[in-house]
Amino acid sequence: MTTFGARLDASLTARGSLCAGIDPHPELLASWGLPDDVDGLARFADACVEAFGSTVAVVKPQSAFFEAYGSRGIAVLERTVAACRENGALVVLDVKRGDIGTTMAAYARAYLDTRAPLAADAITVSPYLGVGSLQPAFNLAHAAGTGVFVLALTSNPEGPQVQHARAADGRLVAQLVVDELAVRNAGALPVGSLGVVVGATVGEVHLDLDKLGGPFLVPGIGAQGGGADDVRRIFGDATRFVLPSVSRELLRAGPDVTKLRAAAARQAEEYGFLRR
Repeated sequence: MTTFGARLDASLTARGSLCAGIDPHPELLASWGLPDDVDGLARFADACVEAFGSTVAVVKPQSAFFEAYGSRGIAVLERTVAACRENGALVVLDVKRGDIGTTMAAYARAYLDTRAPLAADAITVSPYLGVGSLQPAFNLAHAAGTGVFVLALTSNPEGPQVQHARAADGRLVAQLVVDELAVRNAGALPVGSLGVVVGATVGEVHLDLDKLGGPFLVPGIGAQGGGADDVRRIFGDATRFVLPSVSRELLRAGPDVTKLRAAAARQAEEYGFLRR
């Protein structure tokens, strides 16, 4: 079994440092001339698969935009995840789940078990019931060779009131998340399979990120205002496993598949310094 960390390392080396978001927001469907229904959703997703599945390192479908269309939307998501993986892209499914006990274990089975209909390479999760509450996902990820990205410092303006709060020992809550994952990643080569989400628009970062031993998923790039300079500022020399995530900036190039691929290639070139 190959770990998610090892597969990510190979994919970034082969395809460059870019995570292409697949966010079928109704406004994007309209701008592509597609109807706001399951047929429009499917056509949008198929174009993204064709454009990104065989070219970018990682794709990140936002589950909520598919769930909004009910069971038929989730069926489109299943096909999209499977098709991207079949074309060689790793899939980080953006679901931001977080719960306790058997409920967290069920969420983990839904996305991280390789036999599940919605099996992805990794998912996003929320730690605000305690990082330890996510242990069922960590356990299954370890057993299945899949990965988990835990929210640490997010780009939304409401985040700091929780993420910059101090734990009982004086650490920032965001640092506590990083530290707990660092323990679980210890000794993993070439990189651990447990990563964190750090937004590119978080401003000043007073965290020790070097100790994580895992990958960083970095949203907030492009339309949200973040860019390469922000990535350099936040991560310094610890950039080899930084994964810039770009959604609207890419998707505005659609629906033409050639233009979508060209937009992705430009973004990958801009972040080429991350693997040097």
